[in-house]
Parts: sequence; C-alpha cells; structure tokens
Amino acid sequence: MPLQRREFLTSVVATLGIGMMPTWSAANHSSFQSWQSKLTIQQVIDLILKEIPGAPFSQTVDTIKTGDGQQPVSGIVTTTFATVDVIRQAASLGANFIIAHEPTFYNHTDETSWLENDPVFQFKQDLLKKHSIVVWRFHDYWHTHRPDGVLMGVLTKLNWQNYYNAENPRMIVLPPVTLGEVVEHTKKSLGIRQVRIIGDPKQFCKRIALSPGAAGGTSQIKLLQKEKPDVLIVGEVHEWETAEYIRDAQAMGSPMSLIVLGHAESEEPGMEWLVPWLQPKVGSIKVKHVPSHNPFMEA
Repeated sequence: MPLQRREFLTSVVATLGIGMMPTWSAANHSSFQSWQSKLTIQQVIDLILKEIPGAPFSQTVDTIKTGDGQQPVSGIVTTTFATVDVIRQAASLGANFIIAHEPTFYNHTDETSWLENDPVFQFKQDLLKKHSIVVWRFHDYWHTHRPDGVLMGVLTKLNWQNYYNAENPRMIVLPPVTLGEVVEHTKKSLGIRQVRIIGDPKQFCKRIALSPGAAGGTSQIKLLQKEKPDVLIVGEVHEWETAEYIRDAQAMGSPMSLIVLGHAESEEPGMEWLVPWLQPKVGSIKVKHVPSHNPFMEA
C-alpha cells in the first residue's frame, strides 16, 4: 500500500474510532507492536474474569505462572499447554501473553520449588524471561463459564453444537451411527492422527457422553453410571480406572464403549474457541490460537 494512502486510511480509522487489526506475522512485528493497546496483561485478565460467574475465586490454579502482569500487552496467544514450541511461536509473533489451559511446569498447581535445579525447568523459564512472556492459566474459570468454553469449542469443531443441551451439557444425542463412524468423524474434525478405543467399531451409538481433558476416573465413571451412554469420549484416562470399568461393563454385556482422544487434542478446540470470544474485548490487540498438539508419536 502506498504510504500516502496508508496514512489517509490511518487518519480515517483514528477519526471514526475504529480499531484496525494488525497483520500478525514475524515480518510485520514492528508494525504489529505499533498497534498494541495500552491495556496491561492484568487488565486483560480482569476483563475476562468479569464474564465468569463467581469470579474471582478464592482458590484456583488460574494464576500468573511467570512474568510481570503489569506490562502492556503486545499480543495474545491461546493454547492448551505452554510448550517450548508454543513459547517460541509466541515470541516470533511478537506476543507477550500466553493464555494456557493446563499447567506450564509439570504439576497441577505449577509449584516449582522441587524444580529449582532442574535443567529442563530452567531452560523453559529462561526462554520465557528472555522474551518477557507472561503465562496465565485459564482452566477453572473457562470451565465455569456458561456455556463451558472447552466443551463448546469441542462441540463446534465436531459440528455438534446444535445437539447441545444446556440442562445436560455433557450428553449429546445423535442420529444412530456406528462407533467406527464416530471415531473417523472425531479424528477428521479435530485433526487427530490416532485415538484409542474400547468397543466394537460396528456398534451403533446414539447417546454420547463428552468429557474433554482429564476429569478423573471417579468423575468419568459417575457420568457413565448416571447417563448410561453408548460411548464415552474423553481426553485421557487412568488406565486402571475408567478403562477397566468399561472393560468389565462390556464383559457383563453392556454395549458401553470408550474413545480416548489425548489430553491436548481434546481441549485444544476450547482454547481456539476462546479467540473469537476474547478478541472483541481487547480491541486492536491481536489474539491467535497456537495449538500445542499431542506429544506422542505413532511407532
């Protein structure tokens, strides 16, 4: 764009009070920075919490894990895990705020005293400091949002949002399909290379229980007890809990099946759904989803 025309458009935008969205790329890093809002990271967090019932919580894992929350936001990246690769991508994009759904430092509360002399922890911490990146966890609050942000992201990605029932959000009732068809649809829609299943691919399924992430065996089994679904779709399981319950249920003749997507793959759509939810609240600050992906490889 010729300079004079660009200056004219910039003037018009400023006069009308319209936020011009920056082009998000490493090549336009300096241009992107020039459009950053004067909002601080903490102010963005506060804007988010205004939309969460009962927030702020007195006890929550959703805290800043590293960095200075008072610095101005240059850009926001959403993801499931703030992996080293995600951090590097955020830095290359000029973003200094990562909103992660899961822990950054290998335990639920991100307690780091036991990692003080660990080279892996130090490497990751140094990388974050080098780029002045703040990581904030958005787990409890996002699940508390109505509707649950992670669940809605998954339903939208699966194109099952029209089957959502606010009174029983974990249950989806579909026209009858086979378990094999559900598996293929899930893999294709979520971009997953492989899943793990317990069940007969030819089994017809109608009632589907959806529990992304890792709710834990007790929660997953209680969902099975209450709803008696044809198939339970989860992010991950403790193999000695839900998987064994399903195996015993099938041995007794119950046509109850299980699909395990992988933790990151099952909740990534929820952090992607956060982008259009958050973008209008932060004006010209660019919000982008960077998936962390499944760490496992096929062998």
